[in-house]
Amino acid sequence: MTTAIARLNARLGAPFPADLTTFVMRVAIASPFFLAGRTKVEGWLTLSAGARYLFAEEYRVPLLPPDVAAYLAAYAEHLFPILIVLGLATRLSALGLIVMTLVIQLFVVPMGWPTHLLWLGPLLFLVGQGPGRYSLDRLFRLD
Repeated sequence: MTTAIARLNARLGAPFPADLTTFVMRVAIASPFFLAGRTKVEGWLTLSAGARYLFAEEYRVPLLPPDVAAYLAAYAEHLFPILIVLGLATRLSALGLIVMTLVIQLFVVPMGWPTHLLWLGPLLFLVGQGPGRYSLDRLFRLD
């Protein structure tokens, strides 16, 4: 039984391209952040009244005025995911989303830790391992 499992593991692991996994991970983690950013704006990047309200009344981020926090969140949720999908400034962008995740966890949705852990896993991987072969970072030799 253990021999059969070992053979199966060897077959599944050996030819599987790690760079494809990294690319899929980049797209997967960028998606929820980008989509969250789209809910905060009207048109391309005009902050919505709903986002202004949420940051003024619900999302109490310390040390930042609500309008500043709303703009920072909306812009970060657009910029960092796009960069991550392109594989450009991947580690820095993932680090930015880690900071955002920690702020959300600590000050906005403290009971959201199961979801936040799902976000942190791929983000930590990207900071530690980089974007993989299929990235602009690799093309421009930035990683």
